[in-house]
Amino acid sequence: MRFSPQFLDDIRARVPISDVIGRRVTWDRRKTQSSRGDYWACCPFHGEKSPSFHCEDAKGRYHCFGCGVSGDHFRFLTELEGMSFPEAVERLAGEAGLPMPARDPDAERHEKERASVLDALALAAGFFRQSLSEAPGAKARAYLRDRGLNPATQKLFGLGYAPDSRSALKEFLAARNVGKAEIEGAGLVVHGEGIAVSYDRFRDRVMFPIEDARERIIAFGGRALGPGVPAKYLNSPETEVFHKGDNLFNLARARRGARDAGTLLVVEGYMDVIAIHQAGFENAVAPLGTALTERQLDLLWRNAAEPVLCFDGDAAGLKAAHRAAELALPQLKPGRSLRFALLPEGKDPDDLVQSGGPEAFRAVIEGARPLADLLWMRETAGGVFDTPERRADLEQRLKGLARRIGDESVRRHYAQDMEERLAGFFGPPAGARRGEGRRGARPERDAGRGRRGGSSPKRSVVSERLMRSGLMRGAGAASASPREIAIVVGFVNHPALLGEAFDHFADLELPEGELARLRSAVLDVYADHLPHSREEIVAELARRGMGATFASFEERLRMLGVWSLLEGAALEDARETMRQALHLQHRFHSLHRELRQAEATLAAEFSEIAYIQMIEIKREIDNFAGTEALIDGFGLLSGRPARGG
Repeated sequence: MRFSPQFLDDIRARVPISDVIGRRVTWDRRKTQSSRGDYWACCPFHGEKSPSFHCEDAKGRYHCFGCGVSGDHFRFLTELEGMSFPEAVERLAGEAGLPMPARDPDAERHEKERASVLDALALAAGFFRQSLSEAPGAKARAYLRDRGLNPATQKLFGLGYAPDSRSALKEFLAARNVGKAEIEGAGLVVHGEGIAVSYDRFRDRVMFPIEDARERIIAFGGRALGPGVPAKYLNSPETEVFHKGDNLFNLARARRGARDAGTLLVVEGYMDVIAIHQAGFENAVAPLGTALTERQLDLLWRNAAEPVLCFDGDAAGLKAAHRAAELALPQLKPGRSLRFALLPEGKDPDDLVQSGGPEAFRAVIEGARPLADLLWMRETAGGVFDTPERRADLEQRLKGLARRIGDESVRRHYAQDMEERLAGFFGPPAGARRGEGRRGARPERDAGRGRRGGSSPKRSVVSERLMRSGLMRGAGAASASPREIAIVVGFVNHPALLGEAFDHFADLELPEGELARLRSAVLDVYADHLPHSREEIVAELARRGMGATFASFEERLRMLGVWSLLEGAALEDARETMRQALHLQHRFHSLHRELRQAEATLAAEFSEIAYIQMIEIKREIDNFAGTEALIDGFGLLSGRPARGG
C-alpha cells in the first residue's frame, strides 16, 4: 500500500470534508447545521431538486439518500473530479500542510509514463486542429459545414482532421521529442509483430477528441471521409489511459448541462452529441462505439437519477434500448432508473434537429417512457394472448423480469406494477363483468381479454372498451386546478417572478373561467403600465373589478397550504416552487396532447399498439395527481408553517 492508513487519517482529521465538498455544491440553508458540522445539499452526482446529499465533518463521510453514493474526501475527488487516487491524496495533503511520503519508484515511473501518454495525446489534438484549418483539411471542413456545425461548435469540441498520410502525425510528434514508446502507448500509430515500420492509425478522417472527466484528452474517434473505407468510425485502441467501456463521450460538459436540465441524454454517436449541443441540448453523452456497459450506466447514475436513452428509430435502435434495459434491471434502486425516447423511423437526433429544429427533438425527449413501459411493450408487442396458456406465459415472463431486480423495494413495486398492467390488459373474469353473472349470459370475448394479432375487434367493441376504460371521453368543462391557481396567484404576489418569466405567464394554458379572466386582467395591467410591487397590481385589479376574484383565489391557495407563493414568502422559495409548478403544468398539457393524438390515431384505424400506447398515456395522466404537491417542505425560508385555514 503506497499510503499508510495513519497518513490518510491525518489528512481526514486536518481537512473537514465539508471544505472539500463545499467547493462543488451550495449547502441548503434550511437543513444544514454548520455549527454541528452537519451539511445538506443537492447531490452533485445526480440531478435532483431537493437536497438529499448529506455529509458530516465528525465522521468524514458523505452519503446521498437519493442515488446511494457515499465515500470520504478522497473518493469524492476521484469520482466527481476524475482524479487518480494519488492525485487526490497529494492535493489534500497540501491543504492539510502534510509532506507527501516518499514515492514508490515503480509507481513514480508508472505515473510519469501515464503523463507522457497524455502529453502525446494533447499534442496530437493540436496537430489535428491545425490540419483542419490548412489546405488538406478542405474536405473535412466541407463535411462539417454540410453537417451544419458552425465554427464555434467545432472549436468547442476541438474537432480536427487527420491528413491522408502514413507518417504525418508520427513525424510531427517526433519533431517535438515525443518518444516512440509514448506514441505507441497513446494508440496513435499501428505497430506490432509483422509491421516493420509503424504508421499513423488515423488517416483522412475528421477527428473527435475524447476527454475524461477532468477534460484531459485520452483518445480519439475518427470519421472516414474517403469511400470504401472498412471502418466508417474508428476509435483509439485500449491504452493505459483509455478504456472505452469506462468512459462516455462529452461527459465533463454534459454533467454541467445536466444540473440545469435535470437529467442526462444518451445518444448513439459523436455527431449526435455535437449537433444537439449546438441546438441547445448541452446535457448529451454517447458511448464510445459499443453498447452501454455497467460502468457507463454507473457514470450516468452518478450525474442523473433517470438518464434518458435516446435511440435511433429503427430495429437496431429498439434492440439497443432492450439491451440497455436488460443491463439496468439488476442495478435499479429507489430513485435510480432509466427513461427511453425512441425517435421516428429512420431518424437520428442529428437528422431530427436538422429537419424539425430543436422543438422536434424536445418533443421526443419529453415523450420519453419509463423503463417499466419499455419492458411491457417489448413483451406484449405482436403477441397473441387468446388462450390461458399464452396469458400465463406472458405473466411468467413479466414476473421473471421483476425478479431480476436486486433492490427489494424496487422489485416489489415492479411486481405490483406488472400485476396491475396484466389486470388492465386481460380485463376482469367474464363472470365478474356487469350483467354477465346471470345464468346463460354470453361474455364478450374480445372486450378485455388481451387479444393480440389476428383480426381486429369490431369498432363498436373497441369503442365500448375505450369508454369503459375512460380513455375516450368528452373534455367537458374543466375547472382550474390547485397547480394553476398557485401559478397565477404566485405571479401576482411576487412581481419579480413576472419580470423573470413573463412569457411563461402569458402563454399559460388555462381552462375557460374566472382564473383565465384573472390572468388576462393581470396582463392588461402590465400592458397599461409596468407595476413595481404587489400592491400596485392588486390595486389595479380592484379598479378593474377583479379584486374580489383575486382575493378568492388567494384564500383558496392559503387553504391549500402553499405558503411559498403567498404574500411575504421568501423570493427564493417562491422561485423554486414556481419553477416546479410550471414544469408540472407543461408536462400535464403535453400528456393530454399525446392522449388526443393517440385517440385520433385509434379512431382512424384500430391497432393494438396504438391502444396500448393510449392506455399508458392515460395511466400516466391518472398518476399525475401524485405530483400535485409542488415541492415538499416549501415555505420554510419564510418562517411560516404550512397550515390550512
